[in-house]
Amino acid sequence: MSQETPIRVDHIGIAVEDISDAEPFLFALGCRKLIEESVEGRFRWAQYDFGREASRLELIAPEAPDTFLTSYLDDHGPGLHHVTLEVAAIDAMKAVLERNGYSVVEYREYQDWTEAFVPPSNPTGALFQLFEYHDSYDAERPPAEKLYVDGSRLDG
Repeated sequence: MSQETPIRVDHIGIAVEDISDAEPFLFALGCRKLIEESVEGRFRWAQYDFGREASRLELIAPEAPDTFLTSYLDDHGPGLHHVTLEVAAIDAMKAVLERNGYSVVEYREYQDWTEAFVPPSNPTGALFQLFEYHDSYDAERPPAEKLYVDGSRLDG
């Protein structure tokens, strides 16, 4: 069963112990840093691209001692953590996946975005984050060209 909701790869998330230790490698590859933020003092994320309005990488590092990320790094070490798919309508995408027999977990709605996850028990073995930006996401953040893959959110 196919679906009609606009969707695209937003970024690939890479778990690291410390962003400042890992980002020189991305700079050596030719990446430019777009944004860096803390999430409630639990973890920090920074996004990078190759100056082509796509192909984004994200480094995520723990800021607190006991978070999902510290557990992940203890169990797996640094490396690929998740693939984030921007969807125009997360509820529609969730419904399609569940109709096709795939689990969607940890659905959370925040002020600026809604997210849910497809656990790595899916046939790819990868953790997928489904992510829908809200209109308020870009308020008090860098310009849209630094926030969104092609400078704008998906509409659907």
